[in-house]
Amino acid sequence: MLSIAAAAQPSPTPTLKPAAAARFAALALKCLHQEYPNHISHTLNSAADVRAPHELTPAFYGCLDWHSDVHGHWLLVRLLRLLPNAQFAAQARAELARSFTAENISAETTYLRAEGRASFERPYGLAWLLRLAAELKGWDDADARRWSAILAPLESEAVARLESWLPKLHYPIRIGEHDQTAFSFGLIWDWATVTQDAQMLDLLRDAAERFYRRDRSCPLAYEPSGEDFLSPCLAEADFMRRVLPPPLFARWLSAFLPQIPRSGRGHAAEWLSPGVVTDRADPKLAHIDGLNLSRAWMLEGIAHALPAGDPRIAALLEAAARHAQASLPAVTGEHYEGGHWLGTYAVYLTSAAGLHP
Repeated sequence: MLSIAAAAQPSPTPTLKPAAAARFAALALKCLHQEYPNHISHTLNSAADVRAPHELTPAFYGCLDWHSDVHGHWLLVRLLRLLPNAQFAAQARAELARSFTAENISAETTYLRAEGRASFERPYGLAWLLRLAAELKGWDDADARRWSAILAPLESEAVARLESWLPKLHYPIRIGEHDQTAFSFGLIWDWATVTQDAQMLDLLRDAAERFYRRDRSCPLAYEPSGEDFLSPCLAEADFMRRVLPPPLFARWLSAFLPQIPRSGRGHAAEWLSPGVVTDRADPKLAHIDGLNLSRAWMLEGIAHALPAGDPRIAALLEAAARHAQASLPAVTGEHYEGGHWLGTYAVYLTSAAGLHP
């Protein structure tokens, strides 16, 4: 399915095989418009707000929760860009067209603007929405251009909310779940790069300076927490490699993660072991599979950002490979607790989305 070779220099971009892509696409196609079970974060302003998910957010009501449905759409767009003639392509286009209508997106925008929803899906869901928008903008396809135009009002609302929030955010959020800032900043940075949004890039550079530039000795040994699907330490480094030029990033990384081995192979188990999943039917314990997948792409991103010949590259890529091998085989959809979202993480990793947005 995937081979990430540990080497003295960054390995070539992993190849997403058609069979694996079909498996991951099937997970999104199954849940994109599956309304129940549903876990909504919904502020009721009156009895009129007691409505079914498909009425509240008619574009993104499946896959258990709003953010998972948003990035399930990203998964299909990403795979269609890379494999336009795949066996699942026609069905994927039909399901995306079902979501991306002017009426649906208008209702989503209205929902987002309602009273009491200032923090709705902030930052994780909004960041994935922008990553979806960036994917559509980068795809030279008639459907993609039409869907991008339809999505634009909701995209603009998400941008406005984030640009208003970032200057007021006085502290970073360093947890291993949805509220973490570093991971979402990386997704938003990639959107801003694709769209050449100078204001957003400036806000993120300012956030990097305020929150992370002076960080030292991140306590990687304290990770993971029992329900993490993101690494606070690695996500921060994966964001900072976007902001800093390679020589500066290499120096910053030395102070931030001094525990990364500097000599040869064989060190991955010593400094960063994959997380252990004890029950994939438990929605929170299954998060650890996501942690292994996100660690793998973050380790790759960090390795690719270092100057050629940096002695840490081999250990980073070896650790990435071990984490990928620990959890990619588990992305099967056997349990809906993981099946509604882990396909996105598998596609993000195997298509090198963080390296080539």
